[in-house]
Amino acid sequence: MVRHLLHLKEMEAKELNEVIGLAMRIKKDPGKYGESMKNRNLVMYFEKTSTRTRLSGEAGMAKMGGNAVFLEKTSTQIPISEIGDEMKAAGRYADFILARVLKHSTLREIAGNISVPLINGCCERYHPLQGIGDAMTMIEDGGPLKGKEVVWLGIGNNVCNSLINVCTKLGAKISLLIGGWNPPSRDGEILGKARSSGLLREGGDFGLLGSADYVHTDTWIDMEAMKDPKFRQEKEKRVRKYGRFRLDGKLYRSNGCRAKIMHCMPCHPGYEITREIIGHPNSLIFDQAENRMWSLMALLVYLEGEG
Repeated sequence: MVRHLLHLKEMEAKELNEVIGLAMRIKKDPGKYGESMKNRNLVMYFEKTSTRTRLSGEAGMAKMGGNAVFLEKTSTQIPISEIGDEMKAAGRYADFILARVLKHSTLREIAGNISVPLINGCCERYHPLQGIGDAMTMIEDGGPLKGKEVVWLGIGNNVCNSLINVCTKLGAKISLLIGGWNPPSRDGEILGKARSSGLLREGGDFGLLGSADYVHTDTWIDMEAMKDPKFRQEKEKRVRKYGRFRLDGKLYRSNGCRAKIMHCMPCHPGYEITREIIGHPNSLIFDQAENRMWSLMALLVYLEGEG
């Protein structure tokens, strides 16, 4: 049976640790895996712009002797056809499909029409690749996550969902210091399971930063809307609502924070984070960016072994 990765809700701690451990081994000795994707094709279908997800797919497949084919929605016939048919055809060329889409429902439609593994490269509800890469980065930095304290700062969103999954499954406490949820992202199932684990804290004050091992933040508005004039008023509204959650030097220092700093990128200096914090000695932001590649490479190897 074909294995897809549409979210992390069904991936248990054992599997997460296996994929993360494999990613660390590949990173340590990439030459050992230099032909692990030989004669394999990764088709990457993107409806959203990307830097790290695209680079992770293209560079990662190249390092493993495989090939990545990039399909941007506007340069395909998908706008004048049905995505189910187009992806069913694309699956005939692919050994894996990586899809970065606007709606999770699109992923479900693709999954129902292909017979190769499908990986969610980001949608409005989940970002499982980011979650795995973030867990890898924290473990690489400080060892197993069990007992660690993680703070998510700003707004609840797709990346937050995946971070909640990996933290609670790997034994880390995660606190949500947020002004609310991005409505399309809220997932009651994830929150319910996290609450029952006893590892999720909702609410609290900025004093929680003082005991945190890691603090994560992200944009307060979807990246595709950041520079879209249609969303100008919504962006201004969110700046007013979430401005007090900006991760800046004052917030960091005044709460005695010594946490390692994480951001899935792209960063928006002066918005959810400042230039000072991006370049802070405790910043792991660019390690995160790199580890997206190693974690995707590991996931491809892992999924092929599952097939």
